[in-house]
Amino acid sequence: MAGNGKDRRLHARTTTTPAYFRFRRSSLFLLSILVLLGIFTVALFLSQRQISAVDRDPFSRSQLFQVSEEKLWGSSLGYGYHPCAKPTSKYSAPEDWDRYITVKSNGGLNQMRTGISDMVAVARLMNATLVVPQLDKRSFWQDTSTFEDIFDEAYFIETLKGDIRVVKELPKELESAPRARKHFTSWSGSAYYEEIARLFKDNKVIHVPKSDSRLANNDLPLDIQRLRCRTLYQALRFASPIETLGKKLVAQLQSKGRYIALHLRYEKDMLSFTGCTYGLTDQEAEELKVMRENTNHWKMKGINSTEQRIGGFCPLTPKEVGIFLQALGYPKSTWIYLAAGEIYGGDAYLSDLRSYFPNLVTKVCLFSF
Repeated sequence: MAGNGKDRRLHARTTTTPAYFRFRRSSLFLLSILVLLGIFTVALFLSQRQISAVDRDPFSRSQLFQVSEEKLWGSSLGYGYHPCAKPTSKYSAPEDWDRYITVKSNGGLNQMRTGISDMVAVARLMNATLVVPQLDKRSFWQDTSTFEDIFDEAYFIETLKGDIRVVKELPKELESAPRARKHFTSWSGSAYYEEIARLFKDNKVIHVPKSDSRLANNDLPLDIQRLRCRTLYQALRFASPIETLGKKLVAQLQSKGRYIALHLRYEKDMLSFTGCTYGLTDQEAEELKVMRENTNHWKMKGINSTEQRIGGFCPLTPKEVGIFLQALGYPKSTWIYLAAGEIYGGDAYLSDLRSYFPNLVTKVCLFSF
């Protein structure tokens, strides 16, 4: 499953994931997550003017960007951030409330992980039992995986027992009971969820159709933010087959030397949803437009691609990414692991990036070595 979801917004609005980890080269588990599932996304934004300039004059690149070898490959060990997941001394054990929240976690894998951590925090705020979330089945890639296929379900339940009560499914007597259906308003604070909890007066179950509540940066209590951290970086451990596969991928990459894990954000659904068609043919642009118009749960239909790009809401093209990385000083011999879904246009567009960095590989390529 690739980490590119439908809960993207056309206009930038920052959602901050809690800082929990320090980067360590020896951490194979962390790297397996970053590399295999595309959670580690290289932020590659450059103005059109600069890209055009360096494309016309390759010799100007070293003058635009003079990045030292240490900055290219070094690690600052988290820029001074440190783990912030332990509860404070004022944090109390959860109460066993006989009311439940069910949720469908929408979007790509990274969005689902963040959404699940939000729903754990919401359950705590509303003093409710959380039923193990269902994963998105409506996405572009039509993945049928369940929670336990992707995550260690038993570990998830056990790890959070000091925070909230998590159950695999609703009690039998509540399976057919009426449920209050509620789309939570994004970026809401504690008072909002305390108000929403009144729905439990008439219903024992609240169903949440989407998990993208986006609880970051809205003055939640410190212990609730730390609970999100514990969920995201501790409780949501991947299933053993995924961890094993991730370690194999990392080992293959490490055998090549230094490498970059890169997510282009250039899949068909991403471009269609955002209306970004720069560099595509008229036929491809029309195909993306039709896809957007036919996807009912995408609310924005008429989008001006030029305005999107000028506003900074579009990903760089694979060619622009190659120009950018080369301008920073990465040598042509650099190995680049493409941590993404199928790139729109396939080799026709990847060939531009490959012309700058021939050692461009995917997980499929790695296992063919």
